[in-house]
Amino acid sequence: MKGKARKKGAKQNVSSDKAQIEDVLNSVLPPRESTEEGQLWVQYVSSTPATTQDVIKLQEQLDMLLEARQARETGICPIREELYSQCFDELIRQVTINCTERGLLLLRVRDELRMTIQAYQTLYESSIAYGMRKALQAEQWREETKNAITDLENESENLQQEVQELEKEIQALDESEKEREEKEARAHQELVELRKKANQRLKDQLESKLSTPSK
Repeated sequence: MKGKARKKGAKQNVSSDKAQIEDVLNSVLPPRESTEEGQLWVQYVSSTPATTQDVIKLQEQLDMLLEARQARETGICPIREELYSQCFDELIRQVTINCTERGLLLLRVRDELRMTIQAYQTLYESSIAYGMRKALQAEQWREETKNAITDLENESENLQQEVQELEKEIQALDESEKEREEKEARAHQELVELRKKANQRLKDQLESKLSTPSK
């Protein structure tokens, strides 16, 4: 962007039209202040009209800077965005000198584009942050689910061991109960046999007494 530097407060001998153009340029592209050797300098936008050669030179400088600063040709690239923004500001300057109204309209378009880009950038950053939060939540959920599965598997294994132990206890109780029943059955059978034998002896004795003639 063309410009000239002069001490702040220096008098300007310009015509009324040129002064008006400079006022518009200063509102469109505000002056830049800098301090050098203790003195405050202000760089104003040049009000000199651009020639065809200037436009060609501007394009060559843009291409050279894009290559020198290794700006990416596609995708999001802050370097490319900065260089094209500076180039567009220079085009606004050139147009404003020839037609103030057209320059102001281009300024309005530029500001609208910047607001749109900023909105998309904010949306992009919000999307990235949202995606990262979701990814972290998913990772946390996956880890919690993995731990829960491990706990359930351990619990299931413990329950299976308890089931096996209970089955062994039931089997042991069944065998013990069967042995007890068999023992009781044998004891009962032996008691029955003993009583049968005792009854038979009593019967034999009674019959023997009944068959013996009395004197």
